[in-house]
Amino acid sequence: MAMGKRGMEQQGQLWIPTDQVAKGPGHPFYRKLNEVLAAGREVHDPQAHGGPDACGDRQPHGGRVSFDRFAEDLCRPFYAQVGRPGIPPGVYFRMLLIGYFEGIDSERGIDWRCSDSLTLRQFLGYSLTDATPDHSTLCTIRQRIDLETHRAVFAWVLALVADSGLLKSQTLGIDATTLEANAAMRSIVRNDTGEGYEQFLTGLAQASGITTPTREDLAKLDKSRKNKASNDDWHNPNDPDAKITKMKDGRTHLAHKAEHATDLQTGAIVAVTLQPADRDDHQSVEHTVEEAFETLLDVGEHGGQVALPREVVADKGYHGNGVCVGLESMGLRTYLSEPARGRRVWTDRKSGHVKSAERDAVYGNRRRIRGRRGKALLRRRGELVERPFAHCYETGGMRRTHLRGHANILKRLLVHTAGFNLALVLRRVHGLGKPRTLQDGLKRLLGGLLGQLRALWKLLTAARSLGGLLGANIAPIRRAALRCAAA
Repeated sequence: MAMGKRGMEQQGQLWIPTDQVAKGPGHPFYRKLNEVLAAGREVHDPQAHGGPDACGDRQPHGGRVSFDRFAEDLCRPFYAQVGRPGIPPGVYFRMLLIGYFEGIDSERGIDWRCSDSLTLRQFLGYSLTDATPDHSTLCTIRQRIDLETHRAVFAWVLALVADSGLLKSQTLGIDATTLEANAAMRSIVRNDTGEGYEQFLTGLAQASGITTPTREDLAKLDKSRKNKASNDDWHNPNDPDAKITKMKDGRTHLAHKAEHATDLQTGAIVAVTLQPADRDDHQSVEHTVEEAFETLLDVGEHGGQVALPREVVADKGYHGNGVCVGLESMGLRTYLSEPARGRRVWTDRKSGHVKSAERDAVYGNRRRIRGRRGKALLRRRGELVERPFAHCYETGGMRRTHLRGHANILKRLLVHTAGFNLALVLRRVHGLGKPRTLQDGLKRLLGGLLGQLRALWKLLTAARSLGGLLGANIAPIRRAALRCAAA
């Protein structure tokens, strides 16, 4: 075969037959995902998602309702009745799901990936001659559709998880992680004077006697100061919701706090909240538990068979007298790891009043975590609660946010975690949790086959060596026997 040469300039054709247009083979994962979304859910109330069609006629939505039909009915109040048709809501939510499945953190990256991939074009329903939505369109739609609608989409996906038998919701595991904000530490300003950080240091240096301080002088002065990055004194004007905190890797950065409520029986994410990064765990847990209750009630309204939580499991960062009392007042049994605080005193020093409610709640929690079930739940928490963080923020690409404001970030986060729950359904139904699963499965299959071949080769080599050794020992005996027989 002769070597071909790449043409430097090509003249485009004026007309191209449709049967000659390039078509991608399509990824099996996205085909299965579209099948799951198209199958939708069974709606028992005929008026639950009814709405006018394109002609304005009322269409009762009985039977099964697809995801696109549900999203269109849900987002119809945010669009005008007349005018040029916009991007379908189902396409918008699918593009955000692609961000989870492909591990893309920014909307610009999602835009580029969708326009470049034939498989993702088929997943979105766009042909080769159609232009996919760009990042500015995604931003416009995100600002148009409110936060409650994104919560409703998350609840619909969770109802789909419940229909698949993957939502028990009686035991919740609570944990939080930090997300790096789209704001720089160099941009922080003082809360009282509005001075920038370098301007503030320059003023301190001049007050100490250095008339024209250099950068080295400022760095030396800043190194010796205490409490130099406090949220009480500084904020970022570009993203006021971002707070100064220490990240998991030890860096000090502006960040947000994402907290999950996870079903400890199946691993499904029941609720997700976004809170200030400087808020302690024992201050944020009740808000996340309340969000989990509200989400499960919404799932019940969608027709999902769910049970309300009865138990809460968390690490020692969530332990506190108020937390134990508050969760117990909500009818929940707590399994909170207790830090070593020494001997507890339950009598108020000023009034002499005995804190019996706090004492009983803390001792009851201590008794439960020391039991067999408590130890098993705490081990399971480390397995099932930490895993969604790795899927959503490490391989899912959301460890660093590219949006500003808690409302905007939470919209993206709700659909992102809904993608994680969809992966559970796909793994149960089709055995595929992510697009890379086929590649990883092929690697495991080839690796297992190679391991079996290696084991067989070792066995044959050992048998050959053993046969040679036995043959060498038996040969002299056989020759002596033959001489004796001849004599």
